[in-house]
Amino acid sequence: MAFKQLKIEAFIEAPVSRVWQCWTRPEHITQWNFASEDWRCPSAQVDLRTGGEYLARMESRDGSMGFDFRGNYGEVVQEERVVLLLEDGRRAMTRFESSPTGTRVETVFDAETQNPPELQQQGWQAILNQFKFYVEHGFH
Repeated sequence: MAFKQLKIEAFIEAPVSRVWQCWTRPEHITQWNFASEDWRCPSAQVDLRTGGEYLARMESRDGSMGFDFRGNYGEVVQEERVVLLLEDGRRAMTRFESSPTGTRVETVFDAETQNPPELQQQGWQAILNQFKFYVEHGFH
């Protein structure tokens, strides 16, 4: 099955080492991995190696909804790129491009078929925006 590919991106005013750490460590993922303040990511598991598993629990803050976002790493290149192969056959590749003033983060992902592509792109971009804010303002 061919999926439509969507792209999101952000420029983060932080060195790639910090951006990578916040993107790949569970204790950081739980701080930013949600699209809006009425959602949360109470837990994350990361086996950061090719073939390793990724799991993030996503829940509404009121407890009325939740799901597991799960996949396996298809490729991991330290501080450069991560490819996540999702359970439903979709793929998401995130690239990290270092510059003297920060790090450009770009994710190209396969759209699922249940929701309009525009809605998915907005949701993924909102999560990336939360990530940017966390790295620039909330990281300790």
